Amino acid sequence: MTEDHAASAIRKAGLRLLPFLGLCYAGNFLDRVNVGFAALSMNADLGFTPEIFGFGAGIFFAGYILFEIPSNLALHRFGARIWIARIMISWGVVATAVALVAGVMSFYLLRFALGVAEAGFFPGIILYLTYWFPREHRAHIVSLFMTVVPIATVIGAPVSGALLGLHGLAGIEGWRWLFIIEGAPAVLLGAAALFFLTDRPKDAAWLTAGGGARLSSGLPRKRKRRSGTGWRGSARR
Repeated sequence: MTEDHAASAIRKAGLRLLPFLGLCYAGNFLDRVNVGFAALSMNADLGFTPEIFGFGAGIFFAGYILFEIPSNLALHRFGARIWIARIMISWGVVATAVALVAGVMSFYLLRFALGVAEAGFFPGIILYLTYWFPREHRAHIVSLFMTVVPIATVIGAPVSGALLGLHGLAGIEGWRWLFIIEGAPAVLLGAAALFFLTDRPKDAAWLTAGGGARLSSGLPRKRKRRSGTGWRGSARR
């Protein structure tokens, strides 16, 4: 396959995968930080002190750190499509369930569970991108993917503020609506990922046979070339 055909396959993969994965990551980022917006009224409703809220907000990262490596090992074992979908559906369910918080212990447990559910998503996506894009394209691809964070921040803040304004609708506090409405899309996106994502280029029906073969054959060569560089490669010489 010519370099023009290879570039076409990479461009097509980028247009197919990056918008969807970026949307998923925007939801991931928002569900992780929206507790800060909810606190504007949640703490008063539930009688949380700053210490209680701070511990509950932070315990998320305990679950995230403990399960991040096992989650990525599972992604490699079960395939990116299934595992990314599993992560998203799990975190969407838990993020929505935070609306049911009734006291200190339920707050702590659900925040920890959210960290467990989200564990491995971001590094899993980065690993997934290495399955699709050769080494020389990855910095550009990852930088495009990471632009989602400032965009999600700009959009998420006013959206979260507006959701707090739903206070009293159907007799439900605004901060509970915030968790329900911002958590549910992750479940839908996770279900969509089962149909939209493809584990490897060679399995992609939306690429030409030549395009999938070019990406599949090119990536291992990059890995093999890397293995002969660095300190270990120098030591052998």
